[in-house]
Amino acid sequence: MSRQRVVAKRIRNSYEGAGTGRRAKGWDAPDVAMNSVSLPALPLLRRRSRAAVRNDPYALSAINKRVTNIIGTGITPRPQIKDEAIRTILQELWEDWADEADADGRTDFYGQQALISRMVEESGECFVRYRYRRDTDGLVVPFQLQILPAEFVPIDRNFKTRRGNIVRAGIEFDAVGRRAAYWMYQQNPGDANAHLAGFNALHRIPADQVLHIYEVLEAGQLRGIPRLAPVLLRLRSLDNYDDAVLFRQEVSNLFAGFIKKPASEGPRGLDTVTGEPLTTDADGTPMVALEPGSMQELLEGETVEFSDPPDAGNTYVDFMRQQLQAAAAGVELPYELLTGDMKDISDRVLRILLNDFRRRIEQLQFSVYVHQLCRPVRAAWLDAAVLSGAIELPGYAEPAKRRGYLRTRWIPHGWAYHHPVQDVQGKLLEIGGGLLSRSEHALRTGYDAEVIDNENAQDNERARRLGLAYKVDTSASTEASGKNTNEEET
Repeated sequence: MSRQRVVAKRIRNSYEGAGTGRRAKGWDAPDVAMNSVSLPALPLLRRRSRAAVRNDPYALSAINKRVTNIIGTGITPRPQIKDEAIRTILQELWEDWADEADADGRTDFYGQQALISRMVEESGECFVRYRYRRDTDGLVVPFQLQILPAEFVPIDRNFKTRRGNIVRAGIEFDAVGRRAAYWMYQQNPGDANAHLAGFNALHRIPADQVLHIYEVLEAGQLRGIPRLAPVLLRLRSLDNYDDAVLFRQEVSNLFAGFIKKPASEGPRGLDTVTGEPLTTDADGTPMVALEPGSMQELLEGETVEFSDPPDAGNTYVDFMRQQLQAAAAGVELPYELLTGDMKDISDRVLRILLNDFRRRIEQLQFSVYVHQLCRPVRAAWLDAAVLSGAIELPGYAEPAKRRGYLRTRWIPHGWAYHHPVQDVQGKLLEIGGGLLSRSEHALRTGYDAEVIDNENAQDNERARRLGLAYKVDTSASTEASGKNTNEEET
């Protein structure tokens, strides 16, 4: 062996993970890009992930909990336009359109967000297609969204188009590497009842009419990976183990006994007391039933043995807990949220876990769902609204002004309080100390400060008109606070 190879091996072995000794023997670590590893495995990963969600309670819990925390009641827009009148009109038009956004008519835009998130978590990705409608369709804005499963864009389609573009995994790229189009089936190829004429024909859909939603884990990644991919085999094995323990416990609860007597004594198949034929099983073996309060007298030479199956074992609970902790780490969920097991955990520890989990969720909310879904939908919606005459925005055709109209802050569903009293007191101290504004705190809880102010004004006006007095009257509190401040200054 050359000196260079010896030195290279020693340097490599200075990292245990790069060692080639006995412990690392058989470690399969292919030296290929993520697309080469993931694309061949994706169809099977999707099927197994969906099967796990359908049948495994922990897989279902993981997906449900993640979707609930990522989307909640919806990620809502707050226009950043300075003109209050235009801002109000835009918000009202958006709210009216959100109820009509679904091309299938099953939910609203925020329900579509939850459905998209569920498909991304369960299958790794999904596609959203813009559907522009006629003015005669009676929509407030002639624009809707159609959600398509990942199977609509085939993974195994790789070719070169006539114009010279490269198609990889059903996605067409132009000469500079931008996504130019998606090659889609007209119907879901997995739907056995939809195999009509031409169902397997591919259609080229321009990329500016399609959104591809998935979490990017590596630069250049073409398709999304199911969330359950790292734990599918573990959950499968754990489910089989749990079923085996459950079946064993069912058997142990059966108080079964066996009568033994010499083969040469007594007729087979007859009751030893009444002499009547005994009930037999499918193989013809006699069986004797046990009834509460009964005593069976045996003949001479007969003995009874009772079954003694093993129990679940003292390690069952600890083993299940450890395996579920690993599964929870694999799906990026706190163990307590995945299982509902709050044993031996304090409020402070739970708060630390939830804060770390929520930071990861916020990362997904803004890097995936706001960037890949909400912002492009908002732009396409506003274009359709202006072109259809649903709203008039002065100078919208100018790029700079259009950018200003599109300037929007997206607000996810706010987090619930860990401790209602302490959390509110902390926010009041921050507002009073000028560390954060009322508007910012309202936005972080999923509300709009302007809406809150308008509702407070309406409530106070109604209370004064009806001669009611509440401690929560904000105008009275403001007046009292101002009066006390003036007195202190005097």
